[in-house]
Amino acid sequence: MTQISETPEAPSMGRRQFMNLLTFGSATGVALGALYPFVKYFIPRSSGAAGGGVIAKDAVGSDILASQFLASHNPGDRTLAQGLKGDPTYLVVETDGTLSDYGINAVCTHLGCVVPWNGSEDKFICPCHGSQYNAQGKVVRGPAPLSLALAHANVENDKVTFTPWTETDFRTGENPWWA
Repeated sequence: MTQISETPEAPSMGRRQFMNLLTFGSATGVALGALYPFVKYFIPRSSGAAGGGVIAKDAVGSDILASQFLASHNPGDRTLAQGLKGDPTYLVVETDGTLSDYGINAVCTHLGCVVPWNGSEDKFICPCHGSQYNAQGKVVRGPAPLSLALAHANVENDKVTFTPWTETDFRTGENPWWA
């Protein structure tokens, strides 16, 4: 007579661990694959430019060429361009007809309104609550608590490039609050 085993043969421990690892790995791969586009959406794109700079864009999204810009703007003009992080940033034409080495961020430090240049009063005046800034963007009348942020405006291959301003603020002598 043959003896029949009462317990079925169970898979070995090594085989169980392999199957558990395979199941866990598959589930993790599917979850990460589903999360990747979601996470990528929230990470801002870099400009691809060296040093964290961006090429200044005009109102229609074209690169600003310094030679054309200076030919069409008068000394003392302040003209909006798309700057760092897409913020509106003023390009400043100096009295000698050259482009200033700094740009002025046009976002008011009080509530975030875009501050227009008022050429007749030679200052920036916020339309939301009346904050005023001098020609270099230093706050001269509140309720805005801080001066407008600065960015370096450089000309490379005739294109105007904005780079972050990390040095001391020349208007106040203090470290930049926006850095």
